[in-house]
This record gives sequence, C-alpha cells and structure tokens, in this order.
Amino acid sequence: MNKATLTTGLIFSTLLAASCTSAKPDVNRVGQEVSIHDPVMAEEDGHYYLFSTGPGITIYRSDDRVHWQHQGRAFATEPSWAKDVAPEFGGHLWAPDVVEKDGKYLLYYSVSAFGKNTSAIGLTVTETLDPNSPDYGWEDQGIVIQSVPNRDNWNAIDPAVIEDEDGNGWMAFGSFWSGHKLFKLNDDWSAPAETEQWFSIAAGTRPAGVPAHEAGPVELEAPFIFKHGEYYYQFISLGKCCRGADSTYHIAVGRSESVTGPYLDKDGRDLAQGGATVILKGNKEWPGLGHNSAYTFEGKDYLVFHAYEAADNGLQKLKILPIEWNDGWPEVDPAGLDSYTSEIIAD
Repeated sequence: MNKATLTTGLIFSTLLAASCTSAKPDVNRVGQEVSIHDPVMAEEDGHYYLFSTGPGITIYRSDDRVHWQHQGRAFATEPSWAKDVAPEFGGHLWAPDVVEKDGKYLLYYSVSAFGKNTSAIGLTVTETLDPNSPDYGWEDQGIVIQSVPNRDNWNAIDPAVIEDEDGNGWMAFGSFWSGHKLFKLNDDWSAPAETEQWFSIAAGTRPAGVPAHEAGPVELEAPFIFKHGEYYYQFISLGKCCRGADSTYHIAVGRSESVTGPYLDKDGRDLAQGGATVILKGNKEWPGLGHNSAYTFEGKDYLVFHAYEAADNGLQKLKILPIEWNDGWPEVDPAGLDSYTSEIIAD
C-alpha cells in the first residue's frame, strides 16, 4: 500500500467517524435549530416526519416543516444483525430513506464499519408514522444488500428508493469506491429482484492501483432520484463532508428519461463518466452542504439537506429550500441558507 492510498483511507475513515460521532447535538434542545445529518422526509395526514443519521435513526415531526418535535428513534437499540455485518458497529445507523408503499412506510438505513465497505443496507417497516397510533411500531426486515471488502467494489450505504412509471421499485445507493449503483427491487421492495438488474449511474475516476478494500479518492456519495415532468433527476453530493469550516460538500445533478440512466448533466456528460452540474455550493457562512433528498409538498418542490454553519463551530443544520425549474433543470437560491431556520419545540 502506498502512502497516498493509506492517507486516503485514513481521511475517509475520519470523515465517516466525524459524521456520526463528533457532533452529538442534544435532540431535545427546545428553541434551537434541528441539528442532523442526511435528512429524509415523509408526509402522513398533514404531518411531516424527518429521519436522519443517528443512534437508532433520529425522528422528528412537524406540522409546518419549520417547528419540529423530537419523536424518538426507529430502533430502541440496534438491528439484531448489525454486528454480524460490522463487528465494530457502534450503534449509529446512517443515511436513511423513507417511502410509502401499499399503506406501509418503509425505512431503509445503513450499517457500516468506518472507512471500509464492510456495509449493509437494511429495511424496517411500520403501518403508520404516528407514534400515538396503536398501529405504530417498526418491524425490522433484515438486510436488503451487503458489501464485503475484496469481494465488492461498491459500498452498501446511502440508499434511496424511487418508483418508476410502471410501479417498479428501484434502489440507488453508493459512496466512494466505484460510485453509485442502481438495482431493481422485488415486489415488496425488500431485496433485489430475482432476475437482478444493476446499473452504474454515477462515478468518478478511481486510479487502477487503489486496492479494492480502500475507499479511494472518489468524493462521491448520497444519490437521490426525483421524478419531475418527463425526467428522472439524480442528485449527488460531491466533496468532503463533516469538516466544519473546512467542508467542501456540495450538491450536483444529472437527468435521464429512464430511471436506469444514463444520467446526463447540462453539458451532456454522463454522471457515470464523471459528469455533474453543480446546483448548490457552500459559502463563507455555510461552507459545506449536501446529502439531500427532494419532495413535492402541497404542489411545491423542495430540496432537503444539511449544511454546516461556520458561526456555530461547523455544526450541521437542517435546510429545506424551494426548487425552481429553469428549462428543465432544478435551481435553488443560496439565499435560502440564511432565510430557512428550523426550531425544536417541546414534545
């Protein structure tokens, strides 16, 4: 192993550790902003639910997408299989995604060792998101897919599920290594379809000499596919997260007429060949931002992500900003980084 490869692996390990362990905000800080990583959302009966990386998957609830109540966590402890996948697993579940299917809510999440593709994506299900309902309760369904060092050149984290125009489910996922993958799900969206269909949908340049078990220098993660009009849009996060004022995290996009790609940027470059059109970057006040999701709420499209605030020692903050569409491409006003402010209210 050469020095550059070792350094890259250590940096990646440090970033992953920082994202899950260095910033541990009190989820019950009434009057403060929501401080989370990797936010995703769902709506049920006029209530909005927010899920994020954290011990057991942190959950908040809101009526207006501004004022949020802490609603506990999806796992009281941890998935029963987590330490079988990653023996050093420390309790933090990463990068969830939540979707509704057939009257149930499916919550996908990641278990991983730091700096390795010793990872798996799991699935837990509930009939309602309302914790006050007798039908509420998460039932873990186990592993959807798993990556193993020296066997796989991809990393089974950062899941995002999209339903195509024919009602089929597809999971996008991936971080560093060989980039983002997409595969078709089975009928209940709990595993790959029996006739497996896999696609590469975003990638950077990985030097040939980097060992398969090393993350490599590709700063690419967090795919999220959003359908608007005739196109599927793949949002991605580029750069380094979790470094406070030194973060270079930012959001880019490509689009395709097919869920399976190819996803092309504004210049016609394939995201699987290193293309991407940047739509939102950090600034002095918010040096890094990313790991977004996207939704249509009350007829309006929104980008949901976290951003690091320089004035608060680089602490991650929730951001929900409107998406405008210009000639078929999403645009987000960076002024919203200052104008949107969440608030935690009493349970």
